[in-house]
Amino acid sequence: MKIGRIETFFVAPRWLFVRVESDDGAVGWGEASLEGHAEAVDGAFEALRDRFVGHDPYRIEDIFQVAYRGGFYRGGPVLMSAIAGLEQALWDLKGKALNLPVWEMLGGRVRDRIRAYAWIGGDRPEEIAGAAAARLEQGFSAVKMNATAELDWIGTPRLFDDVIERVKAAQAVGMDVGLDFHGRVHRPLAKQLAKALEPLGLLFIEEPLLSENPEGLRQIAEIAATPIALGERLYSRWDFKRFFETGAVDIIQPDLSHAGGILECRKIAAMAEAYDVAVAPHCPLGPLALASCLQLAACTPNVAIQEMSLGIHYNVGADLLSYCSDKAALTPVDGHLPIPEGAGLGITIDEEAVRESHKDRHRWRNPVWRLSDGSFAEW
Repeated sequence: MKIGRIETFFVAPRWLFVRVESDDGAVGWGEASLEGHAEAVDGAFEALRDRFVGHDPYRIEDIFQVAYRGGFYRGGPVLMSAIAGLEQALWDLKGKALNLPVWEMLGGRVRDRIRAYAWIGGDRPEEIAGAAAARLEQGFSAVKMNATAELDWIGTPRLFDDVIERVKAAQAVGMDVGLDFHGRVHRPLAKQLAKALEPLGLLFIEEPLLSENPEGLRQIAEIAATPIALGERLYSRWDFKRFFETGAVDIIQPDLSHAGGILECRKIAAMAEAYDVAVAPHCPLGPLALASCLQLAACTPNVAIQEMSLGIHYNVGADLLSYCSDKAALTPVDGHLPIPEGAGLGITIDEEAVRESHKDRHRWRNPVWRLSDGSFAEW
């Protein structure tokens, strides 16, 4: 068996799907979505096609090594997202050819389901309560929300009261809550806010500072009891390495469509396990990314919870399940997602719908956020 064709598809609202077909007709699907940069990732596939059409699709580790190291320049979001989408598709193809789930090929499952959380938005407590109630109705028992829209370089702890009231509104509905700082809060304020939030018993605080500030993150970790999570902007095990060594992070959030794919994230998770760090994969993406995450959750003991983007606001125009014909596999029940039982990634993609969406070639771009004074804010 040889790789005969590698195709990419711009799928609404903002995704990039990958289809790999062998010379004897076996097919696998993956997701190389890099939000706002689909064109750049699509361009990276030109080199991947030149290298791997004609290659043995079962040699997934060898393909990763050549794709990562063979071009001399390595890493970063664009290349690693392209590799991730290709790698997922190869696992899907191999699993379907052998009639095995990916988790079975990676050592067998350690769980039957994984807890899931979804995003909620809103500025006022009543908006938060309504959004949390809607998620509860969808089958979730945990949510993530913005810590704050306005705390940036300077502010006062009086603004913390608003954050606390919003968290309490979601908790009153019965939700466990994680708070995303988005790295937009200046270090002194982030330290104060982390301490102020401790009595609320949060699941985690995410990116209290950006990952390029490991020194500041360690300072926050030394004073705050709430678990610190980050990792969606890290793209390989080497990127994560320094955070394990400094002890600054309690939960890592690799994105399986940004960080090299399923096996690379399995290696990152194994490193985390050695440091007693949990894994909560980042996934505000499409069905193939989520299905890949569930394969990881199935066979990885320290995966604690899974993000999913069911009906999320920046996926407006195409629900997570729009291109997936077996929707039950990606639908939460009692706060958990089931582990897919089917071969490969365990879902079936509606190829006709994918090809139809590709005709319009979306041009999705990340929203730009500004503070009340007009200055740019991190997302």
